[in-house]
Amino acid sequence: MLFITNRFPTQSIRTRAGRRFTFDLRNNASSNSVYYCESGRDDAHTELGSATFLERVKASNYQQILLYVHGFSNLPDVVLERARQLQEYCDAAKPGEVLVIALIWPCDDDRGIVEDYWDDQKSADLSGYSFARVLERFLEWRAQDAAAEDATPCLKRINLLAHSMGNRVLRASLATWDRYDLASGVPLIFRNTFMVAADVVNETLHEGHSGELIAHASRNVVVYYASDDLALRASKAANLKNKVASRRLGHTGPEDIRKTPRNVFQVDCDDINTRYDRPMGHSYFLADPETLGAGLVFSHIFRCIEIGRVFPDDMDQRSDRLS
Repeated sequence: MLFITNRFPTQSIRTRAGRRFTFDLRNNASSNSVYYCESGRDDAHTELGSATFLERVKASNYQQILLYVHGFSNLPDVVLERARQLQEYCDAAKPGEVLVIALIWPCDDDRGIVEDYWDDQKSADLSGYSFARVLERFLEWRAQDAAAEDATPCLKRINLLAHSMGNRVLRASLATWDRYDLASGVPLIFRNTFMVAADVVNETLHEGHSGELIAHASRNVVVYYASDDLALRASKAANLKNKVASRRLGHTGPEDIRKTPRNVFQVDCDDINTRYDRPMGHSYFLADPETLGAGLVFSHIFRCIEIGRVFPDDMDQRSDRLS
């Protein structure tokens, strides 16, 4: 399992390809450095370096890439386990189609130096600087690869799945990338972007708002939401405490779909979220516990990845309902 992280290692912060990489779980501050790694057993991960990492991705037999950005209060072992589950479901649905790569950012689970939800938000925003570097590094590598005389271009399509506060990381990454590295807006880099139980305000995708760049960078943006997501209810309460009064995108979908770009779609998961993730109803994008196989949300995601299009039941509202 390949992953990219801006969490600090217990080893030196200086990159060295081939060295052992171990997460420093006592330190969940955001690092300015980014590490390109391969997971191993018992935290015996290996740092590959960006050049080797990108060549490994290019040389893989998979046709598409799915970047997975996790939510708050997830330690690396949980993130990697969920990424492995995603890989297993993708391989079962269509072998050789999708390679899953985890993006691991430093959030807290009562073991780090930053201890609460509000500081996880700060860490998510700061991680935007780190993962903007990843996006810029990819463009540089692609340009260098295209310029080489004997190069074969990497034609793999890139998709992204952001869960919960991972959507805040995504939003911050694109905003930072656009502000510091790009001359005329973000490029169309993602085939599909899936925003699952998004812990951001529900106006964020509206034109003129901070998340509009997500739509600019994607062919399709699919928002999965559920009104009885208990984790997002707690999120709303935490934000009210800090004088931020707005409903969450993962609770309601976009506030007004007509104010979003035309490539934004919404999927109501209210009928299945608590069945898949009892009692919180928040992490409902993986398994169906009744069948022990991939659930309806994953199946919807994989179909969009496979065909590159979204066909909602209600074209006017660009909406679907899973039940």
